[in-house]
Amino acid sequence: MSLIQSEGERMSKVKAVATWLTKWFTAIVLVWAVFNYFVPNTSLWAKSYTGYLLSIVLFGMGLTLSVDDFVRTAKQPFMVIVGTVAHYVIMPLIAVALCALFHLSGPLAVGVILVGCCPSGTSSNVMSFLARGDVALDVSIGILSTLLAPFLIPLLMQLLASQYVAIPWQSLFWSAVKVVLIPVALGVLCHMVFKEKIEMVTPVLPIVSQVAILLIIGVVVAANHTKLFSSESLLALPVVMLHNLCGYALGYGFSRAMYAVYPHGFKYAQQKAITFEVGMQDSGLGATLALTSFAAAPLTAIPSTFFSVWHNISGSVLSAWWRNRDDRLGIPADSVDGKPALD
Repeated sequence: MSLIQSEGERMSKVKAVATWLTKWFTAIVLVWAVFNYFVPNTSLWAKSYTGYLLSIVLFGMGLTLSVDDFVRTAKQPFMVIVGTVAHYVIMPLIAVALCALFHLSGPLAVGVILVGCCPSGTSSNVMSFLARGDVALDVSIGILSTLLAPFLIPLLMQLLASQYVAIPWQSLFWSAVKVVLIPVALGVLCHMVFKEKIEMVTPVLPIVSQVAILLIIGVVVAANHTKLFSSESLLALPVVMLHNLCGYALGYGFSRAMYAVYPHGFKYAQQKAITFEVGMQDSGLGATLALTSFAAAPLTAIPSTFFSVWHNISGSVLSAWWRNRDDRLGIPADSVDGKPALD
């Protein structure tokens, strides 16, 4: 009995640490980035391991997936496919438009387009949950966009960014396969084989994932600390902010338009999910691919780093605003059109 209690206490402590880390992750990222800027040797040692670090994150994602998750995705293929297409159309095109608007060129433009071509970020699941969105749809779109990433990232980069530099599409493809597909597949396989035993390590996964993301951010900041606050690099900051905010706006506008076409599926909770899925990117993958496939130009990774910090801030603000607005206006979580319920 005591062994069971002690095990339960350990799991409670692990969950408490994971909850605390998730709550304060944005602040921790900011502090960690500043620290690595002033003490770059702190994370430079991990520069050769960024691919492995992201593989750990995605292996953890695979561990949390079961056959039921894929069955759920198959039950609503239209909405998942439409949401994924919206993500891979809206964000890359916004990136190209912003590069033209701000006259970006070279590695910085490639970095902006690269983060725009990445799949949706796992943070969007948390933000959708906090905003009372359809988390199941959010997760399903995230799964599909992640699985398609090794194929779509090289293709989109070749189409949209080859005007700035020669795109090593083969390197991008194989890096994405090694970093994304293989770890996710192994994670799913482990879940299928070990089943209940996986639940014992599940509470630790958020901690491992967030530590790995912190290390990747530390590497990017450390590798670019001499250029991070140059006029060229700082120009990426407003571009990244606009990229993310335009993604939210167009994602929401798209989902509202789809509601007019298919009101049965694109209800209020689904509109929230698609908003976050379109606007939030897997910036960790963007930074990793930049460091591996564009190693000669580390500046390419800066937009992903800025995006990683900014979209957590904007996502937290948007989810809190949405939740508070719904409470103030009495809009239920299962609202069809997002309008206040009639008395």
